This record gives sequence, structure tokens and C-alpha cells, in this order.
Amino acid sequence: MAITSANQLELLQTAEAVAREKMIDPGLVVEAMEESLARAAKSRYGSEMDIRVSIDRKTGRATFTRVRTVVEEEELENYQAEMTVEQAKQYLADPKVGDTFVEEVPPVEMGRIAAQSAKQVILQKVREAERDRQFEEFKDRAGTIINGVVKREEYGNVIVDVGRGEGILRRNEKIGRESYRNGDRIRCYIKDVRRETRGPQIFLSRTAPEFMAELFKMEVPEIYDGIIEIKAVARDPGSRAKIAVISYDGSIDPVGACVGMRGSRVQAVVNELQGEKIDIIPWNEDVPTFLVNALQPAEVSKVVLDEDAERIEVVVPDEQLSLAIGRRGQNVRLASQLTSLDIDIMTEEEESQRRQKEFEERTQLFMDTLDLDEFFAQLLVAEGFTNLEEVAYVELDELLVIDGVDESTAGELQTRAREFLEEQAKKALESARALGAEDSLINFEGLTPQMLEVLAKDGVKTLEDFATCADWELAGGWTTDNGERHKDEGLLEPFDMSLEEAQHLVMTARVLLGWVDPTELEEEAGEDEIEGDDDALEAEADDAQA
Repeated sequence: MAITSANQLELLQTAEAVAREKMIDPGLVVEAMEESLARAAKSRYGSEMDIRVSIDRKTGRATFTRVRTVVEEEELENYQAEMTVEQAKQYLADPKVGDTFVEEVPPVEMGRIAAQSAKQVILQKVREAERDRQFEEFKDRAGTIINGVVKREEYGNVIVDVGRGEGILRRNEKIGRESYRNGDRIRCYIKDVRRETRGPQIFLSRTAPEFMAELFKMEVPEIYDGIIEIKAVARDPGSRAKIAVISYDGSIDPVGACVGMRGSRVQAVVNELQGEKIDIIPWNEDVPTFLVNALQPAEVSKVVLDEDAERIEVVVPDEQLSLAIGRRGQNVRLASQLTSLDIDIMTEEEESQRRQKEFEERTQLFMDTLDLDEFFAQLLVAEGFTNLEEVAYVELDELLVIDGVDESTAGELQTRAREFLEEQAKKALESARALGAEDSLINFEGLTPQMLEVLAKDGVKTLEDFATCADWELAGGWTTDNGERHKDEGLLEPFDMSLEEAQHLVMTARVLLGWVDPTELEEEAGEDEIEGDDDALEAEADDAQA
């Protein structure tokens, strides 16, 4: 095939047709043609030559040129595409390094193989341009709702025509046992758009919590306008959901606005979600109050929040237990997702039994260790004393408020408590030494004899051993695995050691051993403090603007 005047215009017409069909820029198709013709010319003139092709965008005439670049003599490697300054003087008036000499060469005859190769280059370029266009179009639409038409179903996954591309609705992203036929219209949430070798992949979802939030934004103008904000969403797709909302206008009820006149707004969302029941809950910054709302329709008697463990304990009346837990634990599970806390639910009777058990255990502790009768031990527990350390080292005035306790009695109580604790500490220290604990660890400030005993039992016997410990190994923590949080027990957790205290002790040990430069720690602490000050200033500025 020769590029003659007979088919010059045909090149442009072909480029226009392909570009129109694929909805891409015609210039990209022409560039692909230029590249394919240049590749064919190189196979004719030699692959080391720098052959370039330019197609006139008006006439379709293809111009073949050979380009040679002027380089330093010692850098000359490719004699077909490069030349020295001396060699360039016969072509250029005042050649310099970096100049180029361009000369036109005759067009080439394209054989069958060359033509096939050129076709493949053009198709590849067009395909890449089409993929880039699709990715650019959909990448900014992630996080929005899109309407599409079902094309086919493959192994439970639904392929959806979304206009200029195809999206995939995976089996686990469908609500319940939804089934679709070819040609069905479908509304989905664009969960992710990824650029992959086989082209842009558009992942759709109907089970994502964000899908419900976007549906409410479409149905409730106040959410779209920002007057009402959706703070949290928890779903059991196709069955039940909870959504927390807050209003920034005191005259607008967020729950009522989302429900709509006679439930029209929420019903539109319910219909789209295959009848999924939706609880609309007012958001509250106070976590216990918010949780009480989240557990509706169950009534809550008491809430105890443990912020460190991110757990919350809820006490409900006996007859409300099944309602609070819900069918197959659905109600409490959704409330847990909504608050991002682990929730323990117990009845009033169970809580009463637990408190009674704790009261009896503490009473027995004081009876055994302080040689007290039951009545006096119960008085201590009733006043809020939970352990011997509190009795031994509390201010004397706090013991004098107990009925029947004078200064001599209070002093005697503290003496007995301290003597018992000292004896326990002595025994624990002897046990730690017997287990092999060395002086480097025993003399390390911050560890009690009881802690030393526990560490020695676990094989931590030197300061080096202690310095290799992770903070969570000492203080405990939580690990999330497949969406479920698991408790990691810490060696020193029974002694109420916090994660911050464990971090400080471990870093101090590393500094003493010379493993860490203390000046670096001070610099890091200074940077953290500056960042904290910056955050505080930004917060103050935001408050001032508000």
C-alpha cells in the first residue's frame, strides 16, 4: 500500500470516523497513524534511523522525514540518527550541540505485514485513548449515584452499561437475593474507579452505607443544601438500617425532614432499597445519649462508657432485653456500627447481681487483709474504697467521714494496709529474684515488685528484655481482624498501666541502654508540641470565623 494522493484524504476520513465512533479526539487517531507509518518506514530504511511522519490535518498528505541530532564527538553512538559538529557543518551554517537536521525521504511502500503492523498500532492507540477517556470521565464520579442498564450477568456479578463504559456490580454488593434481567434499569453507587491494564474498572454497590446517604441527599433538599447533615449510617442491606442526622437550623427537625410529609421521603428510599426498614436517629455529641437514641425502640436504664477500651455497657429493663438486642442481634449490631463502639447489654437484674458480687469480693478483701469484721469492711466498700492502696495512701480526712472512725482508728487502718502491702511487695521481689530478674531491671524506676514478678514469669528478666517489649504487650490493646475487634491482654494491664505509661517506660529503658538518642526524642516531642499548637490556633481561627 503506497501513501499516494488517491488515498491521502481517506486517512483523515478514517481518523474522523474512528474518533466519532469511539468518542475520542481525532487528533489522537492521526497521531497513531503517524506512529504506525513511522514504524513501517523504519522497517524499510533501518531501525536505527530516526524516521518521523507528519500528516497534514487539512489535506491528509503524509510527509516522511529523517532527523539527525548534533552531539559531542565522544557521545556519538548512533551514526544513523546522530552526527558530530564537524559532520553537521556540511548541512547547517553554524551547528551547535542539540541542533537537528531534518531531511525529507521518499514515502515507503507498505507490504501486507507492514500494513497489518500499522493497523495494530492504530488500534492499540485508539484503545488506550478510549480507556483514558473513560477513566477521566468516571474517576471524579466515585462516591455518587449512577443510573445504568443491565447488560448481562456473569457468575452472579451484574455487568451494567453506564453510558460510555461498563460497571460491575459484584454478587456481594447486591441487596439480598436481587436478580436482574437484560435491559433492566438499575441505580447504583460508584464505590471505586481503578485504572487497570485491561482498562478502567468501575465498581458499583447497592449495599454500601454511602448509597443510602446519597439517596437521602437526593430526596431531602435540606441535606443537599447542607442544613441537615448525615453523621453516620449503619446497614444490614435489604433488612434494616439506622441513619443518624443533625440539623444546623434550630427551626428544622432533622428526623421529620428526612421522614417527609406522611413518610413520602423515607418511603422513596425504602422502595429503592427493596423494603429495607430505616430508623432515623437524631445525632448527639454526647456518646451515651446518642447510644440511647441508637438503641431505639428499646428503653435504656443506664449507660457506662469506657473510652479507653472503646466499649460501652448498657443496662436495660428485663423485659426490654430482646428488643434491645433485636432479631439475631441486629439492633445492637447496627447501634454498635453507628457509634463505632463495642456494646455490652445486660438486664437490670444481671447488673445488680454483678454489683453485689463486686461488693462481696471487696468486703472479703478488706476482711482478710486488714483483719476487720464484715460490718466495718462493708462501710469501707460503701464509701467507694476498692483496693488496699486507696486505704493506705488516701488523705486521712477521707477515712474520718466514715461513721465510727476517729483519728486513731483511721491511723490504725492505714498502718495495717501499708504493712500488708509492704509484705506483699517483699514477697513479690523475692519471687522475681528467684525467677532470675536482674538488678538492671529491679532498679529501673517505674516498676513495682509485683510488676517485676509478672515480667520475670514471662521471661522478661533484664533491662534489655524490657526495652524490646512493645507498648501493647505491656498495657494491652485491641486488634481489628476482618472487621471484628479482639482484645490483646497486656502483661501489666492488671496494674492499670496505660498505653502512654508503657510507651514512656520502654523509651526510657532504650535511652538508658543507649539504643535511642535522647536529643532526638526531645526534638520529636517539640515538633509534636508545635503541631499541637498549630492545630489549636487553627481551631481558634475556625471558631472566630464561625
